Amino acid sequence: MPNSHTSLKVHVIFCTNKRHPYLTEVLEPRLYSYIGGIITQKGGVLIEINGMPDHVHLLASMRPDITVAEMVQRIKGGSSRWINSEHLTDEVFGWQRGYAAFSVSESQVPVIGRYIRSQKHHHRRYTVDHELDRLRDRHNLRD
Repeated sequence: MPNSHTSLKVHVIFCTNKRHPYLTEVLEPRLYSYIGGIITQKGGVLIEINGMPDHVHLLASMRPDITVAEMVQRIKGGSSRWINSEHLTDEVFGWQRGYAAFSVSESQVPVIGRYIRSQKHHHRRYTVDHELDRLRDRHNLRD
């Protein structure tokens, strides 16, 4: 096969340091746009992004020559540097270590997109810990 063809979509979740509610309604749109720029710069496409004051969900299409770990490091590192350099929070901003990432088949992109868009509604009933536990179970991930 002379050409390579890939469809790599990933649902990523990461939390603010100590799950502090830094991500205000004012900061969210600017942050989400900034994260989208990071993904685009690395040749990916941000499909959906949303979250809560203490965590972010995103669905992105990625190039095969960048690992999920590298993309998340660039997103978290770049966005925290930007937030701090622009003084967008009252305290020093940081992301919690680690992240969750799940592969998404093309047929599930609309489903995961709706799930990400409904975060504000979803978290009226569930905590982020409950959500992560459910996702780990659904993807057969054990500690």
